[in-house]
Amino acid sequence: MTASAFTPSQRSGVIAPHGGDLLNLMVPEANRTTVSASATKSLECSDRSACDIELLIIGAFSPLRGFMHQEDYNAVVARNRTVSGHLFGLPIVMDTDQEDVIVGDRLLLNYKGQELAVLDVESKWEPDKVIEAQSCYGTTSLEHPATRMIAMERKRFYLGGTLKGLSLPKRVFPCKTPAEVRAGLPSGEDVVAFQCRNPIHRAHYELLTRALHAPNVSKNAVVLVHPTCGPTQQDDIPGAMRFETYERLAAEVDNDRIHWAYLPYAMHMAGPREALQHMIIRRNYGCTRFIIGRDMAGCKSSLSGSDFYGPYEAQNFAKECAPELAMETVPSLNLVYTDEEGYVTAEYAETHRLHVKKLSGTQFRKMLRSGEEIPEWFAFKSVVKALRAL
Repeated sequence: MTASAFTPSQRSGVIAPHGGDLLNLMVPEANRTTVSASATKSLECSDRSACDIELLIIGAFSPLRGFMHQEDYNAVVARNRTVSGHLFGLPIVMDTDQEDVIVGDRLLLNYKGQELAVLDVESKWEPDKVIEAQSCYGTTSLEHPATRMIAMERKRFYLGGTLKGLSLPKRVFPCKTPAEVRAGLPSGEDVVAFQCRNPIHRAHYELLTRALHAPNVSKNAVVLVHPTCGPTQQDDIPGAMRFETYERLAAEVDNDRIHWAYLPYAMHMAGPREALQHMIIRRNYGCTRFIIGRDMAGCKSSLSGSDFYGPYEAQNFAKECAPELAMETVPSLNLVYTDEEGYVTAEYAETHRLHVKKLSGTQFRKMLRSGEEIPEWFAFKSVVKALRAL
């Protein structure tokens, strides 16, 4: 049984998926019991692995037909590219501590009482996680959340092989598949992806709506607001809570040029590599443009407070990779709020000597907890209300 492609949903005028076909690894319902019963062993998945399995099944990681073999893993770690030549920001692997799992096994992958998929184990190895950390995250410091994750959460062995999907994880928030998102996109127009992992405030909204008027964006383009709702940093607001803020905001703004969907992706905070990973995923969802922040997917040392990546490192790397992906990047504007003209770029405010208002994230959280009134120029009332109710 081989993977099929969602060819009926690849509408004319919507960008082709990465690798050409939007894969569908889900087994037909009539065959799922037989495929499940064919498994020789079982494995319980982590939250992160469940996200990867879902993204593989629905084709968000196209052209992957399963978890990467050792050869592809090594190639992506070293050169952010598979053996066959496809760009990939980060390796996609299944992990285990089970020594009895061998090549040739068929593993039933379980998650919180659900049977998600069967993995045909075609590759098993013990990775050099020091090399993986240095190459993918630019550091071996355990202060980096992904370095800490692969060292302390991921198990000893990695597994690669083809995947047969049985079901998608049950979540409190619905995650549209790439095929479902593509079906709602306008034909022949640009689709600008906006990635975030935090509640959307006024400055974010100004940013994503102004992206529709960028010089390299078509006249009737739309924005896909596509937040990641899987595991992120420990101090981030949980995905289910963020989802509620997004739903409230979508109802409040009611803009037909803004499309909303949610991505079951586990963040690595990998800076440049993660920027590439997000672009590939968004191309599979039908996006032609990608808004990229000055320090996208960046993180700081908890000891020194210094950034792990340079201020434009992710932007520059994404821009370098964009032509090969047939996409373009839309730089994130540095917007500030002024008494005189509302939101303008920081450069414009400085040149015209406007009075800039500031409210830090720390101040915002303090005001949120204390019940103080939060200015509407900073945050939407619906978002504040949702956050206070959680």
